Amino acid sequence: MTATSQRALEALPFTGDPDADRLLATDPFALLVGFALDQQVSVQKAFSGPAELKRRIGDLDPARISAMDPGELEAAFRERPALHRFPGSMATRVQALAAAVADEYAGDARRIWADAADGVELERRLLALPSIGEMKAASIMAILSKQLGVRLPGLAERLPEHPTLGDVDSPEALAAYQAQKRARKAAARAAGTTSRPG
Repeated sequence: MTATSQRALEALPFTGDPDADRLLATDPFALLVGFALDQQVSVQKAFSGPAELKRRIGDLDPARISAMDPGELEAAFRERPALHRFPGSMATRVQALAAAVADEYAGDARRIWADAADGVELERRLLALPSIGEMKAASIMAILSKQLGVRLPGLAERLPEHPTLGDVDSPEALAAYQAQKRARKAAARAAGTTSRPG
């Protein structure tokens, strides 16, 4: 038996674009696509990508995207301004993510958490998705718990202690989050370590 509840949230303030922010809060697959794109670009660039991709191809239906000709999808990513620094590889990643959601969850990304029994299963489901590593899974769980009102047994215990996008509820909070992230990366470089991509 699942124990999820989701409250209506108008927007996730990750981009500065009201339409893109609304899409992230209302379309679960858009949120996942934003995380897939959140690699070597700013948060704003990554999470504005889903809205721009929707504009370019007409919708964000996972089944349709997974069935698209790869060259057609890549062309949509490469259209200027490109959706990412690496449009070809990111088009491939998003198509693989769409295929996983279409195949495993009948195209409904919300089922990833709505049908999960507890926090452990939710984390396992997220980590099984293409382009979602440990850090991204932790951030997604934080957003679901802190911003979208998802309640699952054991979820709170799996949330990271450090700040994530789940703590970003305003443009000011986003600026503070990005400053802290830059500081952590600088400290890691100074210590001779690199953070593992999530």
